[in-house]
Amino acid sequence: MATIKDVAREAGVSIATVSRVINKSPKASKASVHSVTQAMEKLGYRPNAAAKALVSQNSNTVGVLVGDVSDPFFGSMVKAVDTVAHEYSKHILIGNGYHNPEDERKAIELLINNRCDALVIHSKGLSDEELIGYAKEVKGLVLINRHIPELSERCISLDNRRGAYLATEYLIRHGHKQIACIASNHDIEDAQDRISGYLAALQEHNIELPKSYIEYGEPNSDGGEVAMTNLLTKSLTVTGVVAYNDYMAAGALSVLDENGVKVPEQVSMLGFDDGLIARYVHPRLTTVRYPIEMMAERAARLALNLANSEPVEEEAIIFTPTLVRRNSVDKISA
Repeated sequence: MATIKDVAREAGVSIATVSRVINKSPKASKASVHSVTQAMEKLGYRPNAAAKALVSQNSNTVGVLVGDVSDPFFGSMVKAVDTVAHEYSKHILIGNGYHNPEDERKAIELLINNRCDALVIHSKGLSDEELIGYAKEVKGLVLINRHIPELSERCISLDNRRGAYLATEYLIRHGHKQIACIASNHDIEDAQDRISGYLAALQEHNIELPKSYIEYGEPNSDGGEVAMTNLLTKSLTVTGVVAYNDYMAAGALSVLDENGVKVPEQVSMLGFDDGLIARYVHPRLTTVRYPIEMMAERAARLALNLANSEPVEEEAIIFTPTLVRRNSVDKISA
């Protein structure tokens, strides 16, 4: 593999001149640009991206930390960031954190070491203090789906509590009182906020239910199956269910179908996120829309503006969830 020394020798110039050509320095003459370019083509030389970034302090990349890129939710987030990055003639680097502190830390360190121009971070494992430390180090760092008061102007989040409240209240307005909650067993603020919203709606409408109406599972279809199975095993009277996300709702729907429970005639079901799956399960799922694409685009633009020292809003940006009505909720008589 050819090195920068080989290119300099072939072009008959110094290594410093090759470096200036590679980094598009205005000090490079037209003659040296021509000879170095020809030498690189002849030798099949590719400039080292990390070395270029070290010289120019600009890698033309945007770093993105997600929970798990195989999750369609995070896939939508990455796609939105990539769309904005392309507008700025940049590419993206992706790290998976899996909501685990050590994995998130390693991924962020890798993105920083690759001198990404801006960072869009979805972190649930790291403490506020550690993220504040990274934000002091990287001026173009923005947090998505998280609010830290000290970094308020760099946070893009959703009112998860409000979303769960809307879902639960929608069932209550349709005559439901025996409403179960299928919750995520991940110890993150999203899960806690959604349980809080569920409980707040019940309390506001003077509905008292035992803790057994809340069942936990992994935030995927398998977890939804397990949670719904456990609810059925308890022999509780349940007329409505609010799920942590659409995948848990889909898993719960499959268990109800296997047990001959009709949705929405016997049990109504609501999801959260409004992912693609919500439109294709049967019945089509009433859910709470999580505008992750809009949020990710906003986060990417904010991160790039901060990186370029451009003026930005000095307040937190909190998106409001909305209800999407489909076919999985039915009214019941009083």
